[in-house]
Amino acid sequence: MKHYEFPSQFRAVYDRAVTLYGGGQRGVGTFFTPDETRFLAANGLTAQNLHDYAEDHHGYDGEPGPHHALAIELVRRDYFLNAQGGRASTVVIGAAQLPAKSATVRGIAWLPRLIPKAHAKLHGELPPTLMYGCGGDRGFFREHNILPAEFLTLVWRHENQPDAIADWVVRRSRS
Repeated sequence: MKHYEFPSQFRAVYDRAVTLYGGGQRGVGTFFTPDETRFLAANGLTAQNLHDYAEDHHGYDGEPGPHHALAIELVRRDYFLNAQGGRASTVVIGAAQLPAKSATVRGIAWLPRLIPKAHAKLHGELPPTLMYGCGGDRGFFREHNILPAEFLTLVWRHENQPDAIADWVVRRSRS
């Protein structure tokens, strides 16, 4: 594995997904070569992750974009390689396990849903029906002036401390 080359390799795979999706190709299993799929898996990523970025890229004026996607996946990759020892989780959360989109904590909507969703992203446990950094997540991040990757690192630092995460978000929202 060429760690130093990860950003450029990721960008090539990202661009390929965006191009294929833009050309009308659908179906996660049809986007990548076996080598690209192995590259993704070796770094804790899935074809679904890239498909989601490509789909949103075309549906939301280029968002979240390659820079946010790379930043998010660098955090996921770091967790996968260093906290999980390069072993993928066998758990996949159910979308119904997440709090409602309308749930609030300390008056902040979406946060009760986003915390476990970020945990699942960090651990590689999101189902194919959920995307970390989706339109709803991006709205939350914009409103509270938080980078999506920054929130992932926050969740990693305070993995079992949702109150500490909420405290941090409240402070950031005020700044």
